[in-house]
Amino acid sequence: QLQLVESGGGLVEPGGSLSLSCETSQFTLDNYVIGWFRQAPGKEREGVSCISKGGETTYYNDRVKGRFTIARDNAKNTVSLQMNSLKSEDTAVYYCAADSTTCRTAGWRGSWGQGTQVTVSS
Repeated sequence: QLQLVESGGGLVEPGGSLSLSCETSQFTLDNYVIGWFRQAPGKEREGVSCISKGGETTYYNDRVKGRFTIARDNAKNTVSLQMNSLKSEDTAVYYCAADSTTCRTAGWRGSWGQGTQVTVSS
């Protein structure tokens, strides 16, 4: 089974920054749209951001727009999520996923990672 690996989570104070990374050695990420999702305790999983196959189009949840940036590094075969001005409500397990269609039509039934914990607390 194809597997993605997330990294970069941790504990940060409100207002701080973290950079998450999504990578795999099993396939080329730029053949897929990549989405970032998060799930907080007791809440449903929500979409955070998505980047098109060529990287020219990005989408953001209104809750993170202007604070988070998704980007591809094709040389490293990674997709990053730069998170700035973090708030306590950003605390969640963050996952990345790959889909072969588009950000608007993705069913996200393919590869997922195991998640990385992000905790925003003073």
